[in-house]
Amino acid sequence: MHLKQSVATIVRRMLLGVGVLALLVAFMAPHAGTASAWSKAFVRVVHASPAAGTVDVYVDGSKLLHDFTFGSVTGYVPVAAGSHRIQVAPDGKGPGASVIDVTVTLSGGTYYTVSALGTASSGFSLKAFVDNNWVRDEKAKVRVYHLSPGAGPVNVSVGGSTVIKHLTYKHASRYLSVAPGWYTFDVTAVDYGVTIPIKAHLKEGNVYSVFAVGLVKGSPSIQFVIAVFNSDEIN
Repeated sequence: MHLKQSVATIVRRMLLGVGVLALLVAFMAPHAGTASAWSKAFVRVVHASPAAGTVDVYVDGSKLLHDFTFGSVTGYVPVAAGSHRIQVAPDGKGPGASVIDVTVTLSGGTYYTVSALGTASSGFSLKAFVDNNWVRDEKAKVRVYHLSPGAGPVNVSVGGSTVIKHLTYKHASRYLSVAPGWYTFDVTAVDYGVTIPIKAHLKEGNVYSVFAVGLVKGSPSIQFVIAVFNSDEIN
């Protein structure tokens, strides 16, 4: 079990998020007549299915993401409120080979994290989380998303005090509102008795999302992907 968070990986994901932003804005433009400029949802996508490999993502029949790799997280992008069909298929196979095919309904003014989940044995699914990116003055916020199949429940502690207890797969924790500064978050897989420390410098006005993805036993191994959102971006 180990933590992988290289500079190259961060840069690649940042570039991916910029590309997705441009593509989504272009893709959603034809829907402007069905939702006003003030009726947008904001969506980011997480690839947390270790068995799915590299995938393509389709929205309402059009390819949205190409070569979307495991562990990748996009930035938030505006999407017309309403119902949208989302399909996830193996890279290059087309929507007819989708392993995930669902319709989701998005509310205007709401932030969502949409995650591709599952394994070959359990089947694949899509899970949408509603996010709260508002931050109190002079504070930072942290939320943990447990997207690691087979890891069992996890606890998170800071300075010896448990701040998140018994977080299970396919669930996200409550938000922790903390003062800015350096922190070490100790994440413990309860069933395995293994603790992984995550050191982070939390800055005022930022919301930090910690995604636990991968496998405790098997490949790809468990890792933590951190996404940062600045609350000043909220309109």
